[in-house]
Amino acid sequence: MKLVSKFLKDESGATAIEYGLIAALISVAIIAAATTLGSNIGETFNKVATQIKK
Repeated sequence: MKLVSKFLKDESGATAIEYGLIAALISVAIIAAATTLGSNIGETFNKVATQIKK
């Protein structure tokens, strides 16, 4: 019974999972921002290239 009680009170695993979820959300946000920024930079370079060709 003491072992079960000790297991239920142990929150170290829950904390690790929470940190993992936070890291995953931050990663998703960074990937989304990088994708959008990369797309915008690509469009800008294409516009500049078009203007240079004229």
